[in-house]
Parts: sequence; C-alpha cells; structure tokens
Amino acid sequence: MSRKCAIELSPEEGMEVDCKPEDLSKCLYDEHCVELGEVKDMRLEAEAVVNDVLFAVTEMHISHNLTSGVDVAYINVEIREGNRYCLELTEAGLRVVGHAFGQVEEGLSTQYHETVYSLLDSLSPGYREAFGNALLQRLERLKQNGQ
Repeated sequence: MSRKCAIELSPEEGMEVDCKPEDLSKCLYDEHCVELGEVKDMRLEAEAVVNDVLFAVTEMHISHNLTSGVDVAYINVEIREGNRYCLELTEAGLRVVGHAFGQVEEGLSTQYHETVYSLLDSLSPGYREAFGNALLQRLERLKQNGQ
C-alpha cells in the first residue's frame, strides 16, 4: 500500500499534514516521501537525490542501463573534476559501485554514505566549492532581504 507524506504551509490554514508526524522522519531527501509498507521506493529517493545536488555536479541522472526498483536505484554522476561514477542507492545509503556510467564493477567494495552530500564531499573538491558558494549566495540573499 502506497502512502504519501506531505507538509503544506499556508498563512490561512497553518500547517497541514496528511500523515502521522512520526512518518515524516522517514523521509531522507524531500518533504514528500512515498513508502511501500516499511520500504522506501528507491526510484523516488533517487530522483530526489539528483534534484538536490544537480547544481553542484557536471551531470547526474538515474541510470538507463541498470534496472532500478523499490529496494535499489542506480545513479550516474559526473563530478566537476570529470570523473564518472555509478552510485547504488539502498536503505543502507549510497556508495560507488562503478567508475563509469551504468556499470557495476563486481568485487568493488566501497563505503556506504548516509547522504549524497557526504558521498560527493568525499569524491569532489569541486562539489565542496560549489556547495559552499551556493550557501554563501543564499546567506547573502537572506541578509539583503532582512535589511
């Protein structure tokens, strides 16, 4: 059974929640979380991952060559330094499974990362710089709007 959790804020109605508050903590990357029983749909999680960090990498998309499913999704990413990776997303987290798009290298044993931010931070100084610059720009906008 599929269940969608969402929080909507409106000045007139306040906060609207269409699921239990404890279910909201299960969402990793987005305020929307689709679950099948107790298992997240990794295809939807992968879309959220891509949308979150696309600004800080050269290219990123869900793999067309590898089959993603409810329990696993594969994401291709090219970091700013030009290196390409195939990432595996599961309940355990994200990890590098190949050094080319759509390719899983058997026997490659890499560390799981809880977040895409942590994984990209370990792979790419260019990601760190882009993320830091985006953060600074946002802080500047907040500062300008507050004055």
